[in-house]
Amino acid sequence: MTTYVDKGARPTGGRFLSFDHLTFWVSNAKQAASYYVTRLGFQPLAYRGLETGSRKTAAHVVRQDRVVFVFESTYETEENDISSSVAVHGDAVKDVAFEVEDLDHIVEHAKAKGAVILRDIWEERDDFGIVRMAKLKTYAKNTHTLVDRSKYRGKFLPGFLVSPEDPLIEHLPQGKLNFIDHVVSNMPDGDMEDTALWYERMLQFHRFWSVDDKQVFTEYSALKSIVMSNWEETVKVPINEPAKGKKKSQIQEYVEYHGGAGVQHIALNTKDIIGSIKNLKSRGVEFLSIPSTYYDIIREKLAASPVKVNESIDTLQDLNILIDYDDDGYLLQIFTKNMQDKPTLFLEVIQRNNHNGFGAGNFKSLFEAIEADQHKRGNL
Repeated sequence: MTTYVDKGARPTGGRFLSFDHLTFWVSNAKQAASYYVTRLGFQPLAYRGLETGSRKTAAHVVRQDRVVFVFESTYETEENDISSSVAVHGDAVKDVAFEVEDLDHIVEHAKAKGAVILRDIWEERDDFGIVRMAKLKTYAKNTHTLVDRSKYRGKFLPGFLVSPEDPLIEHLPQGKLNFIDHVVSNMPDGDMEDTALWYERMLQFHRFWSVDDKQVFTEYSALKSIVMSNWEETVKVPINEPAKGKKKSQIQEYVEYHGGAGVQHIALNTKDIIGSIKNLKSRGVEFLSIPSTYYDIIREKLAASPVKVNESIDTLQDLNILIDYDDDGYLLQIFTKNMQDKPTLFLEVIQRNNHNGFGAGNFKSLFEAIEADQHKRGNL
């Protein structure tokens, strides 16, 4: 594991504040949004469709605290960008949007470095103000939308109606998910470094953290990963690629089923991971199982560590929550099973206690758990 101390000079202008929202292209936006509401505790936020004058696509927006997901599908019967994408990738993240300051400077810098600007800066407005946006091409066919909300006070974006509340919400326990911690992308073998360089050159991100196949491996598979971050380190984008092993890694399985590079998982930060996982399990969310021997080893190691975990290890074991730590703090994390039939996208729930890593100490246990599921699917 390598942590990069030197971030370089602060960018001269333009600031990335946070993840703004993630847009999924799906076959049925209404049902996909409903799944995240009923299973994960999101709330309906906004809607755009035939009733709002959108004749080609429908979009349903859901929110949980500062996490905003948009599910978009097509009305058209002829082949189009959304239907073609869903046919190849299945339901998948198409766009990762960032909230920014000084949009003009960020776009001008990206242009000067040779970025593909799919849509130059444009404005949308309604009674709640003005939103300015631009859209950039990133790896494969994925995009990043840059959003300036400084002059907007609406619920989401102009052109959307506020959604009615779902009556199920008051009868189900809260998801307790607070914000997007990081968004992980998988690359075909050999593409990771070029993608990392794209973030450095176009967005002025820096290398925050990395591991290679000498540090993250099991008997069967391995990976390499570079985490890219904005200067303030409020937006983190890990980039993975497979490494050679005896059998097919989960990264290679993703690339084959997704049909190329794409978002593999979304990490959602919580202040109360025990309460969150208990509630999500009661709503039917399925998580990976961890062998009991993992917790025997953790108990031994923590006994000699200066870090004291506040949560009960017995409770963490009952819930299959993983623990990673250093001399200054620790993190707790857990991973869902795949969110759809294709073994591609899944979610992570993470709680940080003075620890900014990504669970490198857990990668082996996590890989083994994923490999167990891969074996069931006949893909290991």
